[in-house]
Amino acid sequence: MLDEAQFRRESDRALEALKQALIAAEDAADGSGGFEFEDNNGVMNIIFEDGSSKFVVTPNTPVRQVWISAQATSFKLEWSDAQSAFVLRRPASRSSRSPSACCASTSTTPSITLI
Repeated sequence: MLDEAQFRRESDRALEALKQALIAAEDAADGSGGFEFEDNNGVMNIIFEDGSSKFVVTPNTPVRQVWISAQATSFKLEWSDAQSAFVLRRPASRSSRSPSACCASTSTTPSITLI
C-alpha cells in the first residue's frame, strides 16, 4: 500500500492526466464534446450536456483509493504497482459497465485503469 505522500503524488499525477485528456477532448470537439468538466479543489465533475449523467472523481486519502461516482454506481480504484496506475478489478462479465468518459478498459485483464 502506498503511504500518504506517495498516494497524494500518484493520485495528483493520475488526476492531472485525466484533466488534460478531458481538456484535449473538449478542444478536439470544438466545445461540442457533449460534456462539461469542472475541477474544484481536487474534486472533478464531469457533467454530460444532455443531463443524462454526472461523474464525480475524487481521491480518498484515508483508504488510498480514487473514487468515481456515476449515477447510482461507484467505482473504487486502488493503486497497482504492476500497472503503475489506479485500477478497478472487476469480473470480466461486468467490465462493460465501466465509466468510459474517464477510464479505459483493457481486454487482456478484467480491470479498469484510470488514465
